[in-house]
Amino acid sequence: MRFFVSAFFFLVLLTYTAAYDPLDPNGNVTIKWDIMSWTPDGYVAVVTLNNFQMYRHIMSPGWTLGWTWAKKEVIWSMVGAQATEQGDCSKFKGDIPHCCKKIPIVVDLLPGVPYNQQFTNCCKGGVVAAWGQDPTAAVSAFQLSVGLAGTSNKTVKLPKNFTLLGPGPGYTCGPAKVVPSTAFLTPDRRRKTQALMTWNVTCTYSQFLARKNPSCCVSFSSFYNDTITPCPFCACGCQNKNKCVKSDSKILQMKGINTPKKDNTPLLQCTHHMCPVRVHWHVKQNYKDYWRVKLAVTNFNYRMNYTLWSLVVQHPNLNNVTQVFSFDYKPLVPYESINDTGMFYGMKYYNDLLMEAGPFGNIQSEVLLQKDKNTFTFKQGWAFPRKVYFNGDECMLPPPDTYPHLPNSAPKSLLALSTLISSLIFLLISIW
Repeated sequence: MRFFVSAFFFLVLLTYTAAYDPLDPNGNVTIKWDIMSWTPDGYVAVVTLNNFQMYRHIMSPGWTLGWTWAKKEVIWSMVGAQATEQGDCSKFKGDIPHCCKKIPIVVDLLPGVPYNQQFTNCCKGGVVAAWGQDPTAAVSAFQLSVGLAGTSNKTVKLPKNFTLLGPGPGYTCGPAKVVPSTAFLTPDRRRKTQALMTWNVTCTYSQFLARKNPSCCVSFSSFYNDTITPCPFCACGCQNKNKCVKSDSKILQMKGINTPKKDNTPLLQCTHHMCPVRVHWHVKQNYKDYWRVKLAVTNFNYRMNYTLWSLVVQHPNLNNVTQVFSFDYKPLVPYESINDTGMFYGMKYYNDLLMEAGPFGNIQSEVLLQKDKNTFTFKQGWAFPRKVYFNGDECMLPPPDTYPHLPNSAPKSLLALSTLISSLIFLLISIW
């Protein structure tokens, strides 16, 4: 009996710790439900999804929100979103509700819907940006009219068992909690109004719940070593090994090969690591006061375009980033005393879309970092990142003993010579 109790608490602890992200300790998706007015048999509410995650966005095909009604409520109408199923509304005569299901499933509308179906911050296909990338696009909202519900703060019953897919599993939602009513300012900002009743639901993400294996891996190389440290073998699991496609296969010439499947099953290029995405970190050059890194991200999935992608890197020298080429960069400081984490993401309308596997399925940039003479060294893998996240999921790194290392013979003289040559080249370019 004691064993089963211990096992139960271990599983509970594992679930909660897996949902905690040390690089984004306050990241979550908050669902806010504001009752704006009462109706003869219920109320009209505005539901808002706020993505407070710094680097994890909700990508296409977007979010899916579900809940269980506390009583026998129905949805009379919706603006800015729709229920995926109407359910059994046979008991109604005259006006038929939009949804009669006990557990409604709601999705966002697609761009370009008629104006009379739109609502503020709606109709983006469920795509919600990360808070760290674009706070103005990190919100999605819709309006619904609820019937057969309470008509006052004392008779309204809060929905239960909220679920959020973003777009796949991984989010766990807590219970709805009544909070102080949301305040609103009129357009002229001279009058303040407030919701009649407000409750919040907080959803947190766990990579452990989202998938069994990582979705990306990392490889390393450097100017001072000819060897390349590849991604670990079967880093993302080899369950797709029998269905992978070689880069020169005639199958890739078929029409519709890049069309995503409803169940989001990938079509991967055959690799030893079998990962949809690989991040390569190359220590490119060494100057007297600076060093340069090249970052390359490659997509091996023929059925997936990564929109609004993000790359998070943890490295001790990111506190001295001098310049980032081709990518946008933003330091992440979850703890004010430590500045060793940064987020790279694509420039809007330039490279914020990572195409499917093929000739255009890669993006790259370079980073110039200033040396901290008290801590800087190329020894023992210091030049390589401690953690790498792509689209909010942690990537599999190679074992530390396989990192490129300095040559055993005269490493100091080699490093000094390389530094001297690089400095001379940098000086000549500057003069020219």
